[in-house]
Amino acid sequence: MLQQILIDMYIEPELLAELNEEQKQILFFKMREEQVRRWKEREARLEKEEAGLKRRKKETDKNVSWKKAGDGDVWVWVMGEHSDDKPYDQICDEIMAERAASQAQREADELRAKKEAELEKRFSAVQLDPALVLAVLQEEKRQEQARQAAAQEQQRLKEELKRKEEEERRKAEEEVRRLEEARAQEIYMDLKDVHRSRQEQDKEDKAWQETLRKSKVADLRRRSIAKQTREEHRRRSLKALEQGRVSAMTKAFGGDKPPLAPKPKPRNLTVASDVISQKPGVRRTLSASSRERITQWFREEQLPLRAGFQRDQSRIAPWFHGIISREEAEDLLSDKGKGYFLVRVSERILGYVLSYRGQEEYKHFLIDATDNCYMLLGDQLKFSSLTELVEYHEVEALTSAGEQLLHACGQKAGVVDYAELFTGV
Repeated sequence: MLQQILIDMYIEPELLAELNEEQKQILFFKMREEQVRRWKEREARLEKEEAGLKRRKKETDKNVSWKKAGDGDVWVWVMGEHSDDKPYDQICDEIMAERAASQAQREADELRAKKEAELEKRFSAVQLDPALVLAVLQEEKRQEQARQAAAQEQQRLKEELKRKEEEERRKAEEEVRRLEEARAQEIYMDLKDVHRSRQEQDKEDKAWQETLRKSKVADLRRRSIAKQTREEHRRRSLKALEQGRVSAMTKAFGGDKPPLAPKPKPRNLTVASDVISQKPGVRRTLSASSRERITQWFREEQLPLRAGFQRDQSRIAPWFHGIISREEAEDLLSDKGKGYFLVRVSERILGYVLSYRGQEEYKHFLIDATDNCYMLLGDQLKFSSLTELVEYHEVEALTSAGEQLLHACGQKAGVVDYAELFTGV
């Protein structure tokens, strides 16, 4: 529906009346984007035509030829589509690893050259002075002895710490074992007391156990009777609908067919030399449809999709309503609190409207039902059923203010407003 509106750049007044302010703003933004896009395309085409007239072909031997694919078009290779192509993350990791290795190699070379220069400077000076050579050797021997002594002291400290750790572990293990034995004896005595008390209680409460068993049996029997009663009521209700008990309600709406609304005058949608053609596969949603046409649409297209039924398709959802107006929907929600909602069949178009009770106002969201899917007009999320759409917005926010669908608004007592949709099916 939104695609068709953007193609025509026109919306029916009746359809516009069904939108709330937020959906109107989204629709205006989308139409403005489409106008800007068409203008840019037209300007680009005009510039290209003008440049083609002014440009002169230069005489040169240089030319560019493109490699052709099997279909005769230019051969294009998209990085990442071939099975041998590496992922982007892997390529980045390899580049970073190569750079890191190169940087480390350069630093190692610099350090190696620095050490080599120090050694050459050191030993070249030693060769010139024998006394200095002896002093260096003695200093190295003294440092080696100091290192060995430090290593022996460190080893002794490690062994001492290890011995103390083992001693502490042994003491801790003995303490844990002693506490475990004491706790096991305590738990054993407690369990024995509990077992003894349960045996005594079982002996005293045999009569109570029998009464409890009989109560459970009676409860199961009552549940079974209640379930059979509900099934019988549902079967009778469906049978009554099939036999025509609700046909009197349909006849009350019968008589002369209301006159169709006048068709809107055709608009000239041609911009400059561009001719806009309707895309194949896009179906235009009818507006100002008669009640009979909407009923026929629901029976032929929506009822096979089980629109308005619960997920298990056992009965009609409590939030589903028939062909009612905006005023009737607000009247149903008037005595409800914030978060109550209903989904009604629109009386003007082939679609649905989600009516929501806010804190201080009522909000109505048009639901696009084309292409065998359901989505709020202006939204990108598509659902295969009305139930999925409702269940999604019971968890996720419906509006930018964070409002959610909390409670379903059902039918009035003794009145079913969707009877004509299912009568005669």
